[in-house]
Amino acid sequence: MHVLEVLLKLFNQQHTARMKTVSYKTRQERADFLRRFFRDLSKRAGFKTPPDPRNLGQKHIHAMVQVWREDKLKPATIQTYLSFLRGLAKWMGKNGFIRSPAYYGLEIEEYQRHEAAERDKSWSAQGVDIEALIDKICAYDPYVGASLRLIRAFGLRRKESVMLRPNACIVPFEATGLEESEKQADRYVWIRQGAKNGRQRFVPLSTPQRVAAIEYAQSVAVGPDAHMGDPNFDLKKNIRHFNYVLEKFGITASGLGITAHGLRHEALIDEYVASSGQQPPVRGGSALTPEVEASARRAVARLAGHQRKRAASAYLGAMMFRKPKDGAGATAE
Repeated sequence: MHVLEVLLKLFNQQHTARMKTVSYKTRQERADFLRRFFRDLSKRAGFKTPPDPRNLGQKHIHAMVQVWREDKLKPATIQTYLSFLRGLAKWMGKNGFIRSPAYYGLEIEEYQRHEAAERDKSWSAQGVDIEALIDKICAYDPYVGASLRLIRAFGLRRKESVMLRPNACIVPFEATGLEESEKQADRYVWIRQGAKNGRQRFVPLSTPQRVAAIEYAQSVAVGPDAHMGDPNFDLKKNIRHFNYVLEKFGITASGLGITAHGLRHEALIDEYVASSGQQPPVRGGSALTPEVEASARRAVARLAGHQRKRAASAYLGAMMFRKPKDGAGATAE
């Protein structure tokens, strides 16, 4: 474990595949996993003592993969764990040491991520009156209510909504650095704090809903630089309080069958409809031409803060294209 701590101190800030540093969240998650991995080799995988990381062998990886199978971990989790181990091996100069999931006996359904949404997770799809529910929450806790209105209007992540500074984040189009041909409004919301991987983005104040959400948030936030959390709490406590309020109003998978992230789905699906004029595949929408489909998915990915267009599939479902006029039906990607 001493050797592991030395490796973490030397390399944990580095990205596994790129020449850049990773977020503090990733560093913490990777360190926690690796410490647990070596402890579990003796506690759960049958080895008397955890090995020195430099002596880690394929038998150790095989044993822990079986533990993960028994725990029925999600494919995305297994992929993340193998990625963390791949990073550890790289720190020790053992590139290629961690093999493919299939090498360790995993079936494709156990490690293949299903990136395309197979069901509509939005609030409206679950029969929820969105505005009425958010109004009730605003009456109970304006901070959490304002955050939900921001998620609904801008497709924010939970952390982004809590950390948004509504009085300080409004910038003119000229300050965004976007091309003139991309201009959609005179004012934009600059989303940077809480953004995944530190990726900032600018969202136009181009709809009455977005303007109303910002104006309400500004009325709740106290001070020109105030964020959307309770000023008496730190970020960690504000996140916990956010979750508590949602649970109180039944916004859980076991309650109303919805989550805060489902409200992000709502906003991103709305963006697709506004861009394409059609409902997305996850809602049974008709196939579009490749050009229209690609443009709509780029708009959704941009609003969501993703770099890859294909990331939009997690909210919209698999891509469908119209066949040429001499064909029939549609094809799915």
